[in-house]
Amino acid sequence: MSALDKALNHSKNIGINECEIVVIKKKIITVRITDSEIAEIKQNFDENYGIRLIHDKKIVSIQTTNQQEIRERIDNAFKISSKLKSRDFWQGLPYGVPLKQLDGTFDEKLEKISGTKVMDIAQDMINSANNEKVNTITGSLNIVSENFQLENSNGLNLNEKATYISGIINAESEYGTLPVSGIGHASGRTLSNFSAEQIGNDAKSMCIESINPQKIGSDKYSIIFEPYSVGELLAFVVAYNFNFKTFSEKKSCFSNNFEEKIAIEQLSLIDDPHIPEGIGTKSIDDEGIETHKINLIENGIFKNTFSNLFDSYKEGKQSSGNALRPGSPMGRSSEPIPISAPHNLKINPGNISQEEMIKNTKHGLLVGRLWYTYAVNPIKGDFSCTARSGIRIIENGEIKGPGKSVRIIHNLPTMIKDISEIGNNQKNVIQWASLPSIVPSIKVENISVNSI
Repeated sequence: MSALDKALNHSKNIGINECEIVVIKKKIITVRITDSEIAEIKQNFDENYGIRLIHDKKIVSIQTTNQQEIRERIDNAFKISSKLKSRDFWQGLPYGVPLKQLDGTFDEKLEKISGTKVMDIAQDMINSANNEKVNTITGSLNIVSENFQLENSNGLNLNEKATYISGIINAESEYGTLPVSGIGHASGRTLSNFSAEQIGNDAKSMCIESINPQKIGSDKYSIIFEPYSVGELLAFVVAYNFNFKTFSEKKSCFSNNFEEKIAIEQLSLIDDPHIPEGIGTKSIDDEGIETHKINLIENGIFKNTFSNLFDSYKEGKQSSGNALRPGSPMGRSSEPIPISAPHNLKINPGNISQEEMIKNTKHGLLVGRLWYTYAVNPIKGDFSCTARSGIRIIENGEIKGPGKSVRIIHNLPTMIKDISEIGNNQKNVIQWASLPSIVPSIKVENISVNSI
């Protein structure tokens, strides 16, 4: 009998109504790049347990790395539960559903990758970023393989293997009048679709093209956000507003706009948990609910939100299959209480290239990277972000040169109504310890920019 089965039986024997147990066994290989060379490679093996107990609709959580102490921890938690408040809206943990193996979520080559091969990938990232105008290269490579087990007292038994790979390079230059930098990034689930060379080339190109930046005057511009900066906006500004809990508590800037047009007709924002190579791709969510594609914005209309069991039950609804127990740097964790979050936020691509978008711009900026992106007034949708590098000045359809840092303070409902073009260059993007997305470049009109 497994540790999970023993724990479930013990919880049943002492009279607990419901028990849910998560086990995550994870191998993490991390390569750290500093001063243009590999500074460290380390490999960690983790095994963690998370337990959620529900008795008389009172919820207690436990987390441990020692399976030998699980029974004792369950006993202690059961005693504590008597002092807690009942969640009368709770309707129960899910029952078992068949697991569907999705393409592009597990790669045996990544699971069994050698240290030598990992070093070669990291070195390829460095080599492709090298240039006489690049002074320093930093970054990291993370490879994760995991086994995720989820069982509950209603007969659910999920056992799933997954792999992940993500690399990032930051190329820095002091060649010109000011220090500048460029970023390159790639992520996925299989080794064959991962390009170490592209990461370094992207970082090098952005860095070199940022040398000798010109001052950008405070004004209104057409801004073309490249995929990495679009992913930043989705992760730290957009996603929050489509969380069912945020929406139902009237804390979303779209809480009063359900089934209404909130964006241009060409914009569709989708949570797609089944897309190949998606960092968040999975057939079953982290509570055991089957996942499915959700149109959050469909042809400009606000159509859906995402939720987990707890937040849905609280409002008399059913889960959308968006319970997540996010792990670091990627994958899942043994957090006993899951959060509500999208799996893979996707913006459908348009039919125009980024080059054509530039040609169609009279007075604008091309922004490759954003920093310090956060909501200033979430209920109204106001947000702030800073573009520090990877900025190009566009005049009359041509890139005139790199630009200095600028600050953007804008409003989300206004921004998605002012989108003028959506590119065809869709890319897999994940911000550090944040939401994965699959996005193209997007051009937005009338954005106020302040010089720094």
